[in-house]
Formats: sequence, C-alpha cells, structure tokens
Amino acid sequence: MDGTGGTGDAGGVADVGDVGDVGGVRGTGRAVGAGAGAGAGAGGDGGVRAAAVARPGAGPGPGPRARVPAGGGGPGADPDEARRAGVRRMKLIATGFLLVATVVYALAKWAAAHGAGGWAGYVSAAAEAGMVGALADWFAVTALFRRPLGLPIPHTAIIPTKKDALGASLGDFVGENFLSSDVVRARLRAVGIGSRLGGWLAEPANADKVTEQASAALRGALRVLRDSDVQAVVGEAITRRAEAQEIAPGLGRLLERVVADGGHRRLVDLVCVRAHDWLVEHGDSVMVAVQGGAPGWTPRFVDRRIGERVYKELLRFVTEMRDSPGHPARGAVDRFLGDFATELQSDPDTRARVERLKKDLLARSEVQDLIASAWGAVRAMVVAAADDEHSELRRRARTSLLGLGARLAVDTRLQAKVDGWLEDAATYLVTTYRDEITSLISETVAGWDAEQTSRKIEAHVGRDLQFIRINGTVVGALAGLLIYAVSHAVGG
Repeated sequence: MDGTGGTGDAGGVADVGDVGDVGGVRGTGRAVGAGAGAGAGAGGDGGVRAAAVARPGAGPGPGPRARVPAGGGGPGADPDEARRAGVRRMKLIATGFLLVATVVYALAKWAAAHGAGGWAGYVSAAAEAGMVGALADWFAVTALFRRPLGLPIPHTAIIPTKKDALGASLGDFVGENFLSSDVVRARLRAVGIGSRLGGWLAEPANADKVTEQASAALRGALRVLRDSDVQAVVGEAITRRAEAQEIAPGLGRLLERVVADGGHRRLVDLVCVRAHDWLVEHGDSVMVAVQGGAPGWTPRFVDRRIGERVYKELLRFVTEMRDSPGHPARGAVDRFLGDFATELQSDPDTRARVERLKKDLLARSEVQDLIASAWGAVRAMVVAAADDEHSELRRRARTSLLGLGARLAVDTRLQAKVDGWLEDAATYLVTTYRDEITSLISETVAGWDAEQTSRKIEAHVGRDLQFIRINGTVVGALAGLLIYAVSHAVGG
C-alpha cells in the first residue's frame, strides 16, 4: 500500500508473506524470486521486492510469514487492517496474472525463434496483449490512489489531490438526487408510514412502550424546566388574557342562568343561617352599637330600650327570612340579582366598573402569587400521574394510542392525512436544511487527511478494483489473440 506505485507495489509484493495464503500463487512468487529480472522489467522496483522472496537462508520450504486471519483478527482488531490484507492478496493475484503473461510471452517468443511453428505466434500475441491490458489497468487502478512509479504524471493520484472537489461533488450529488422534495415524497409515499404506524400502535405492547417513553419524556421536561421561568410565563399569559377579555357580559350570562335555575337560593339560605347565628351570639354587641349611635340628649334607658327593640326586630326579620322560602326579602334578592345580571350584560357603566375592579384585583400581589403558584400544583400533579403507571393520565393515553392505532390501520383517509403531514414535514426539513446537509458532507471530507482518506477508500474498494486488472489481463489476451488471428487470416 505504501510503495512507489509500480507493478510490484500495485500487486502488494512488499507483503509477500501473504502469498502462502493465496492458493496457486506461491509458485509464481518463487518463480519471480528465481527470475527477478523479468519481474523488474514488468514492474520496476516491484520486481526487486518480489526477488526478496527468495532471500538467502530461506531454504526450499516456506519461510515464516505474518498471517492475517480471514476474520480480521481478534475482537480488538482494526477492521480496515483485515480489508487491507484482502487487498494485498488480490494485488498478488493480479500481479501473478501479469507475470504469467510475461513468462508466457517470453517463452513463446523463444519458441518462435527456434522454429516451434505457427502456434507460437498466436500464444505470443495473446500474452503480449494480456501484458498490455494488465499494465494499462494497473496504471488506471493505481492512478486513483497514488502516482504510478512516483512519477508526476497529470491526472494521477486522483483521490488525494481531488479529495475536496470529490467531497463537494458528492455533497451536490446527494443534495440533487437524494434530498429533493420529489424523491423524499415518493419514497415516503411508497413506504406507507401511516398504515404501518397504525398496525404497530394497535399492538398493546407497543402502546405501552410509547406511553412509557412519553411519560418519561414528560417527566424529564417538567423537571428540567425552572419553576420561576414557567411561573412568570404562566402568570403573564393569564394576566394578559384576563386583561384582554371583558368579563362583565360573561358574568352576567352566568348569573342569569344561576338565578333562573334557583342555584343562588342555597347561598341565600347559608347567608340567612349564618346571619341568624351571628345575631344570637353577638346580641349585646348589636345593642351597644345601636345605643352608641343614639343622640346624646336622650336618656340612657330610652337608648337601651331602642337597642333591644332594634335587635329583636332584626333577629325576627332574619329568622323569618331563614325559615320562609317565600319571604318578600328573598324575592327582592331574586329581583336584584336578575337586574344585576342584565346590567352586567347591557349597562355600560356597570360593565366599566366591573372592568376597573378586575384590573385592580389582577394588580394585587396576592392574586399574582396565586396565579404563579398554580404552576407548581399543576406540575406536581402531572409528574405524579406520569410516574404512576396506573394513573388516569397514563391509562387514558394508552387507550387513546390503541384507538388511534386501530383507526389508523383501517382508515385510508386518516392514513393519507398522516402520510401527507409526514411528507410535508420531511420536505420542509430537506428543502430548508439541504445546503447544511450537503455542506456537512463536503466539509467532513475536506477535513480528512488526504493520505489517510486514500488508504481507507482503497481498503474498502481496492479488492474489487484488482479484478479490473485481472479482467484486463484476460480480456487483453483474448483480444490480442483475436486480432492476431484475424490479421493472420486476412493477410494470408
């Protein structure tokens, strides 16, 4: 992988220890060691590297070799290293084809020179064309990753030198062909997410999973939020809503319905009972208050008699009003409330006074504290319900999911709506952030080291690229044989 890019380098002969793992090529490697001159003629310094196979003292048997397990080594092994080992083996095989063609060409030429007959010409032509095809494809494959033989030939080492341009082109290609709205819509429409989602949600186990995950997300969100921030937002929202909405007409309609239904009578009953009990308990205070308001020139016994009389009349009135549902005072209360309900809806002065009262109440700190404290109570209630798997909140959520799934599985109109929503959302994301996605690809590629990128790409695709060299050798040989045969037949 790190040679000068010659034929021997392209074949990975520097790691010739792997030859023993490639069936049928070991003998070729030894032949190269015996005749390094032929290898050097075909592949420059690669032949010299191949000659190192027959190192002194190696003996006839296979020497020690660094073997790479086919599975890529142990659990901690680098997967790219296993791929590089595979690339090296395929390079050896492809180089072996070239060397075989070279040897066959040399033998055929030798046989033709010694009168072997016409067949030698056919063999030499096929072998010669095979060498040409092998060398041409070696050059093409090598030029992708490095400069062949280290020479500064134009348009070579394409991946290291054109890495940034390739990344930009890849980003544009992805953006135009995968991140277009038409492609996204067609793909999502073909998947049919709506029907699949319905069938999945209709399963109780899946509905339980979604409920559990949604509850966990809700709990997390509520616990992360700062109470002071949420309270400020909630308080401002409620206050703004209350100030913008006139409440007098609504109160008038509510009061009108309450009076019409007689719902206020229990309140009147309660007031009468409480007033009677209070008068009984505080009779002396009432009489003292009446006596204190009397003129100073009246005798004290007269004041006392008047106080007692007023207290008794007041107690009698409250008692009769408490005990008699048809008491005239109760009717007066009904008429008053009815008139007040009408004024709340139609009288401008009354409505204005109610609005001023509303604003005064909202401005009070006690009311603002009450509004703010509502968030704490709501949050605690929701968190407790989300924690309890038997709570009404989770039970209703699960039931709703099951119902949605059952309906979504059979309702084609609902499926179409869900698919449309998803398509619109995906299309919006794609069209809005396509430039960011494509720039992520190009910027990521631009940030890679050129040499490391070249090695990594070669580790992934280099093994398959070596078949180009093998095919070039075989196809070149067949083409050369055919051309020689045709030219020989035409030339007589």
